[in-house]
Amino acid sequence: MKPAHRDTIAANRQVFDELDFSDRRDFDDARRGFIATLPDAHIDADAGGVSWSLAPYAFLADEAPATVNPSLWRMAQLNAIHGLFQVAERVYQVRGFSLANVSFIEGDSGVIVVDPLQFTEHARAALALYRAHRGPRPVVAVIYTHSHRDHYGGVRGVISPEDVRNGVEVIAPFGFTEESFSESILAGVPMRRRALFQFGWSLDAGTMAHVDSGLGKAVGRGGDGFIAPTTLITQPVERRRVDGVEIVFHLTPGTEAPADMNMLYPGLRVLNLAENACHTMHNLCPIRGAKTRDSLAWARYLDQALDAFVPQVDALIVQHHWPVWGGARIAEYVAGQRDLYRYLHDQTLRLMSHGRTPREIADELMLPNKLSSQWFARGYYGAVAHNVNAIYAHYLGPYDGNPAHLNALPPAQAGAKYVQYMGGADAVVERARADFDAGQFRWVVEALNHVVFAEPAHRAARELAADAMEQLGYQAESATWRNAYLLGARELRSRAQASAPRGVSISPDVVAILPFGSFLEYLGIRVDGPRAQAFDARFDWRLLGDDGSVDSHRVSLSNGALSHLPGSHGAAAQAVVEMSRAQLATLSAGRAALLAALDAGTLAVRGDAALFRRFVETLDEFDPMFNVVEP
Repeated sequence: MKPAHRDTIAANRQVFDELDFSDRRDFDDARRGFIATLPDAHIDADAGGVSWSLAPYAFLADEAPATVNPSLWRMAQLNAIHGLFQVAERVYQVRGFSLANVSFIEGDSGVIVVDPLQFTEHARAALALYRAHRGPRPVVAVIYTHSHRDHYGGVRGVISPEDVRNGVEVIAPFGFTEESFSESILAGVPMRRRALFQFGWSLDAGTMAHVDSGLGKAVGRGGDGFIAPTTLITQPVERRRVDGVEIVFHLTPGTEAPADMNMLYPGLRVLNLAENACHTMHNLCPIRGAKTRDSLAWARYLDQALDAFVPQVDALIVQHHWPVWGGARIAEYVAGQRDLYRYLHDQTLRLMSHGRTPREIADELMLPNKLSSQWFARGYYGAVAHNVNAIYAHYLGPYDGNPAHLNALPPAQAGAKYVQYMGGADAVVERARADFDAGQFRWVVEALNHVVFAEPAHRAARELAADAMEQLGYQAESATWRNAYLLGARELRSRAQASAPRGVSISPDVVAILPFGSFLEYLGIRVDGPRAQAFDARFDWRLLGDDGSVDSHRVSLSNGALSHLPGSHGAAAQAVVEMSRAQLATLSAGRAALLAALDAGTLAVRGDAALFRRFVETLDEFDPMFNVVEP
């Protein structure tokens, strides 16, 4: 790691001069209602080692260094505030024990847990801290606000499946289970690799490395699980009573998650806007990848909340960051968040209608001065440029309309031609050194990316590209952009094989209750099409439940594509495959696991077993640590 370039120092100084760092209201709010915490928020991992600790971030007590955008440094300090806090009568939060918050709503006979964090250890520690100061109240219900794992993965730290059988209610928005599977299973492999760059999992804490994740301090690690909802909210606005607490559920699909909802607790005069109005500009498509979010719908739902709910409350909570108190401040906050997403949407569409491309709009569009000066509208997690691209893709797809980009060469081939046209790799590096000295870091990264893809072993190009990425990371206000640039720089410099951190794979709990059709969808994306293109096969695949039930699907493979429907091929089935529900988690690993089960005889096949084996042998294996910043 290298020090800040003079242009980085100047850029960060300009941010400091432009924003009002004397405004300390957020620090007051983040500390308000503090009750207790654990030293350094330290949580041990069940598998050994540390699951979570803020001790490595002690350096945040100092002034912002030249290697961190001062606005991001301020957010990093706020996200380091941790513990149990009282928000209102019967409403508590534990913050700073995970990437997200967990909220505790006290009912007549127990406590309602809202969003049980990402890992079992985090949720267990948060509940223990709450009970240490509020008594041993039983968990009577769990509410998932939306279908992202940092809001449900720790559920086994607060309840068990037996608790659910004994009457504990698990409430979620309509489509929750399906969207959880879609994100974590079907697109899981590339998404988890890209998430390393978004969250900087493998970066050490430090002023030249990881300082924050924008939505919270970090991700952590540990065991995670999944307990399916017992109650789904299906109406746009639905009023229910949970353990004596009146809750008005407000569905907001397509906002921060495809399955999402806000909540009003009218008797407590508290509004929970989940992850739809955190103290940051959110992203409309995270850099880890996801389905693009609908910024117009996002703004509309916030407008509905502003009109219908805000006049009824004295406190606003979200499932990241800290609360806001007071009717006037809450109204200003929610209106500003609404305007943020509406402005991004409308101005992107306006400039699209002038023929601007995503890159051109991203370089041109700026927030209004009044909005950009609000701390809650700063881009700690999202960024204007990336959100513009997401809005453009949401309406028009990734193609920018220029036929020159319709069928462009892939990066390695294009890189070779660029380098040839520019006079060879050494000449490009020499010119790039001059541009680096002049502070042209964006261009240096773009130019040297072609060299790296043309000649991956060109050490000087890799080193200089890493230097430029590092400076862009030091300047970034967005924590996710900082993490991506700094991890990209490290991977360009490193000769060691990267490895995935623990605790980021698909949870066995998720797979164990996976609808059988979803398991077959997952196998479908593993079929190696070219190898399987001449293959024609028909199988009946039967999943045997512990209760004696049978879930049978008729599976067809033709033209390299796997199709399935509930039911049976009957006499046309060439083989019948049977497996237990308990095997599902193991066999979802793919070809090797299925072949091992066939060899061991634990996967029963009647009929043409050799044909089924040939099918299994067409399944592809994925390396979750594929290259990103090089071919």
